[in-house]
Amino acid sequence: MLSKKTKYAIHALTYLCKKDPTQPTLIIEVAQEANVPKKFLETILLELKKNGVLGSKMGKGGGYFVRKKPSEIPLSDIIRLFNGPIALLPCASKNYYEICDECPDEKACGLRFVLEEVRDETLNILENKTIQDIINKEK
Repeated sequence: MLSKKTKYAIHALTYLCKKDPTQPTLIIEVAQEANVPKKFLETILLELKKNGVLGSKMGKGGGYFVRKKPSEIPLSDIIRLFNGPIALLPCASKNYYEICDECPDEKACGLRFVLEEVRDETLNILENKTIQDIINKEK
């Protein structure tokens, strides 16, 4: 399940991607228009900036702007950034792998094998869906 922070990040990013990237947008405008609490939005936008998705300008006429095209921002990147692993079990994760404490033999664990298939199918979708797909569905 997506965390609220992840959903807020996607909503804010979708809003910013619809704006002119040469004109920075104030946090308060993003908060109001994307229906994201300003308290959470500040940390979300800073994280997106830190990861190269957004840029910012200080001072008069300042704010945040998107540094990438919406079609270049896969949902998998945003979900991993704010939600963590895509896999439902740590032993089935590619990027956040951990051995499950209760598993006596992960090489023979049927649950792990099934959830790796689920992870692969989910990743196939999320890596090929972008913020642009969300924008297109809204029209």
